[in-house]
Formats: sequence, C-alpha cells, structure tokens
Amino acid sequence: MHTKSLAHMRRAALAALLFFSVPLFAEQRMIPLWKGVKNMRRADSVMFMSKPKNANGAALIICPGGSYHHLGMYNEGHCTAKYFNSLGVTTFVLRYRVARANWHHPAQLQDIQRAIQLVRENAHAYGIDMHKVGAIGFSAGGHLVTMAGAFARTDNELEKIGIQTRVSLRPDFVVPIYPVVSMRDDIANIWSRKSLLHKDMSDERKEKFSMEKQIPADMPPTYIVACRDDNVVKFVNSELLFAALNEQGVPCRFVAYNTGGHGFGMLNNAFMKAYHWNEDLRTWLVEIGML
Repeated sequence: MHTKSLAHMRRAALAALLFFSVPLFAEQRMIPLWKGVKNMRRADSVMFMSKPKNANGAALIICPGGSYHHLGMYNEGHCTAKYFNSLGVTTFVLRYRVARANWHHPAQLQDIQRAIQLVRENAHAYGIDMHKVGAIGFSAGGHLVTMAGAFARTDNELEKIGIQTRVSLRPDFVVPIYPVVSMRDDIANIWSRKSLLHKDMSDERKEKFSMEKQIPADMPPTYIVACRDDNVVKFVNSELLFAALNEQGVPCRFVAYNTGGHGFGMLNNAFMKAYHWNEDLRTWLVEIGML
C-alpha cells in the first residue's frame, strides 16, 4: 500500500477513535464530504457529526487549527463539540484538507463550503434549523471560518468544480478564536500563509487572503477571542479584524484577555478555569438568537 494512503488511513482511524470515545449522550456519525463526487475522489475530508438528545435545532461547524498544515482535532475539535452538545447544539467537527497532505487553497474553502451545503441540504434529516448554522474556528481554522463568512457570495468554490448549490453557503454566525487574519509580511503567521498559498505569494494573493481587507457589509455576526500575549499569531490580527467588522457595520464582539497565549481550545485547562470564555460565548449566542 502507498505510504501516503496508509498515513491517511491511520489518521482517519485515530480521529474516529477520538470521536467515538466521547460519552454516548449523542447520536454520532462520520460524514464523508465528497462521496460520489467524481472529480473529488482524492479528497478524504469528513465531518464528525454529534447530535445531542436535547437537540435544539442549532448547528455548529467546528474547524480546528494547525497552521493549515495539520489539525488539532481533539482540544479544538472534539472538546468543542462536547461543550456545544451540552447546550443542545448539533456539531460537525470538520477534518478539512491541509498542507501536510499537499492540499492548499482552494481545498480548505471548498471543504467548509461543502460542509455548510451538506448541513443545510440535510437540515430536516439532521433535525437542524437551516437558519441557525454557524461556524467556529481556531487559529488557522479561525481564518477559514472568516473566509466562509466573507467569501460566501463572491467565491463559490463548489460551482467552480461543477457542484450546483441550492442553499446559502454563508454561515449564520462566525466565531474566530485566536485567529490567523492577515497575510501581511510584518504580522502574518508565516507557516499558515505558506500552507494556504503555497508557491503563489504575489501581493495580489496576500491581499486577497488578508481578511481584514475582505470583510463585506453582509458578513455574519462575528465573535472574536484572542490574548494579548499570544506568541504564535500576533494579537494585532484580531484587532485588525475587529476594526474591519466595525467599519462595515457588522454586529460583532471582541473579547481580549491579557494572558492565555495560543492554543487553549476548549480543554478544561487553567485558562478555561480562570475565564470561562465559553460561557461568555454562549451568552452572546443567546443574545443574537442562535441559542
């Protein structure tokens, strides 16, 4: 067997083990994104769906970070799903394509748009309100969910590969956590930029994927979390995103902490115990009518 194929199988098996080891208070399934799509046979992207018994109709697509190179599936993916399941939210942890497997743009945007499409088109079967489908992303995943909100009406990557979309690809809310935002030379997370853009580092491409330059007036309501002492993604990324959202009049909130660093995810760690940042997020989701 080809080494790369074997590595993919091992990663899939590990992800499934982590997923199905979550306490069974929810219906769980693994959903391939591209099954039956002829020109996407090499894409091995999946969603791990978890529907709690007390499901309230809200849905959340979860995008772990990892510099667009790998994915933090446990602390940023399945731990996040477990918390939102406890609130009655049906979750979809997205294992999108990354540079470690030689995938670059537009693969990641294709994957999240396909995830939104499948969730909305199967809303009745999943017991979901198709008008309450949000996206949360961590680090590079924060950049990805911001792209999903900003590019939904201008960059339909599914139609470019022949997939007709009958539903909106725009999330109903977006939650970037310690997000990668800018591709500017002075503040970019270089690893994320290289993983996403690969060999084309033209000024045009860097501008295109600097999300502080791309926020439209119809961007979904957005909730940002970041720490001033983040030594992986510079705090100014979140400041620039928040300023761009305000300039466009987008409903948004920016919660900034002095300490906490990067990568805390939704683990029950020291940062969570000190600040309970997830509870503040829950309150905001209630305020905007998503919970």
